Amino acid sequence: MNELDLTIRLREDTDAPEHEFRLVARDGQAADGCTLPDPAAALAAVERFGEDTFFPKPGPPKLCTQQYGGPQVAVVTGSVDGRPVSVTFRRTDGCEIARWRAMAPLLGGTPGSLGET
Repeated sequence: MNELDLTIRLREDTDAPEHEFRLVARDGQAADGCTLPDPAAALAAVERFGEDTFFPKPGPPKLCTQQYGGPQVAVVTGSVDGRPVSVTFRRTDGCEIARWRAMAPLLGGTPGSLGET
């Protein structure tokens, strides 16, 4: 992914204040305007999981464990290589928790943050 400009809006719960981060990259490197704690890790997560996360291909329904990971919600908007991105992350079942963990550096934390264990 050569160019991206993403805004991440995160709430720990519905009554919590919103945190906003930004990830900007040119030629695969963090650029001015990044406000994430670890932009290099966020870029690595986007490189590894971004295509499937931001631009999923249709397929059969997934079977997900029915577990609750917490009230956190993150909304990612912007663009990756000129393609628009608008994705919501929640921790409402096993599949969503796995997506959250995979993209944790982009969501402003590490897999152990924001209630992760």
